[in-house]
Amino acid sequence: MNVPALRKMTVLAIALAFGAAGCHKKASAPPPYTAPEVPATPAPTATISAEPPAIDLGQSVVLNWRTTNATSVSIDGIGAVNVNGTQTVTPSSSTNFHLVARGDGGSAEANVRVTVRVPETPAAPTGNADMGSDAEFARNVQDIFFDYDSYDVRTDAQSSITASASYLAAHPAIKVVIGGYCDERGSAEYNLALGENRANAAKTALVNAGIAPSRMRVISYGKEKQFCTEQTESCWQQNRRAQFSLDR
Repeated sequence: MNVPALRKMTVLAIALAFGAAGCHKKASAPPPYTAPEVPATPAPTATISAEPPAIDLGQSVVLNWRTTNATSVSIDGIGAVNVNGTQTVTPSSSTNFHLVARGDGGSAEANVRVTVRVPETPAAPTGNADMGSDAEFARNVQDIFFDYDSYDVRTDAQSSITASASYLAAHPAIKVVIGGYCDERGSAEYNLALGENRANAAKTALVNAGIAPSRMRVISYGKEKQFCTEQTESCWQQNRRAQFSLDR
């Protein structure tokens, strides 16, 4: 075979090889990487109420607030507070209490307005102004009890609240001290706050039943004064209470 013919055959073979290579389908690119979705952190919620919402100058009101998904809570004019709680305040003028709850999922706000009235001249007391005896008071105004780590007034305490309000309404001269107590579990600081919440919850229940808030004051004893010292549930239950006493 001569040289020109050999060159033609070589060129033809190279062309066929490139053509065959061009017929292969290109491999498809992998799909783009998609990061897994991270569940959104729930946003906080907040509510705040005042009992009673309107008072005379010099009287007190109980603020009650609840939040969810919050790591810090503050109230204008009060400062940082627990994520749930109550507090007695005595505003000198009508006040809007603004609460801000913050958490990993954002923030939430709530407001309640307390109206402060200029007090009228008190009328002369009517009806039975007798203070009564301590024994009579104890029979008619009975302590109420709470569940563990709670300051919600239980359903079984409502009849006691109704009877207490009826007795106090019939004896308008009586003023009451409400003591908040806790069982021995938990820190002293935590139980002081819980005891105050329990006393305020009892006061609010009596206010809702028609008793003027000016006739009641609250004090927390936390876990410092125990009614029972056994480490049993029945004993702990005796120590979780709001106790009513004559304020002489």
